[in-house]
Amino acid sequence: MATTISLNNVSFHYGERTILENIDLQLQEKEFLGVVGPNGGGKSTLLKLILGLLTPTSGEIRVFGQTPRQARSRLGYVPQFATFDSAFPITVRQTVLQGRLGRNGGFQLRYSAQDQAVVTSVMEQTDILELQQRPMTALSGGQRQRVLIARALASEPEILLLDEPTANIDPEHGENVFSLLHRLHDKISIVLISHDMGFITRCVQRVACLNRTLVCHATAPVRNSLMERLYGIPLSMVDHSTHLSPGEQS
Repeated sequence: MATTISLNNVSFHYGERTILENIDLQLQEKEFLGVVGPNGGGKSTLLKLILGLLTPTSGEIRVFGQTPRQARSRLGYVPQFATFDSAFPITVRQTVLQGRLGRNGGFQLRYSAQDQAVVTSVMEQTDILELQQRPMTALSGGQRQRVLIARALASEPEILLLDEPTANIDPEHGENVFSLLHRLHDKISIVLISHDMGFITRCVQRVACLNRTLVCHATAPVRNSLMERLYGIPLSMVDHSTHLSPGEQS
């Protein structure tokens, strides 16, 4: 299976402060990778490096064999936070259409019929088609999160990067996001950052535990000693080989 993302001995510093140190990580085609770790451990920085928004202090990053900037059009990104000014009346459909910007090497003045068809398709996939004319400011947190995922999918990415997609939403909407990502990962590679250990263990195929260095990168169970070292607090055993029951796979 082909490698889509490769980080080789990557380090990153903000001034004198070391954020990431000697990171080696590979993502395979159609793999679902979870990234966990404490606040300030470098998780969001890792995504920004993969996206080409930041440049590593040392080491090398390749995405589909290219630099992150060269491969950026093949990546979809869902940020941790997104705010919408109530004075700016943008609808759900208009927001998702933003994912089509720059698909043809420039910023078109009009969206094509193909753009509209893709947007309708991804809104159906994310169960928000009935919300398409609703203002973004009228949505719940969970609905807004699905819109942001749809916007990322509208760019037709080969890899989807998500930064805390279940943060600040209720458990029911978190389950909806979980089900959506489970359906998507058969088609594209996914890198997911989350503090929700239950969410991570139910979704991912592999887990990377990150706190400046890559503490764990394995499919084996992550036990108390490792999690205590990572988070600094006792945690019950988390088994990353968890599989869905047949009823959850629908």
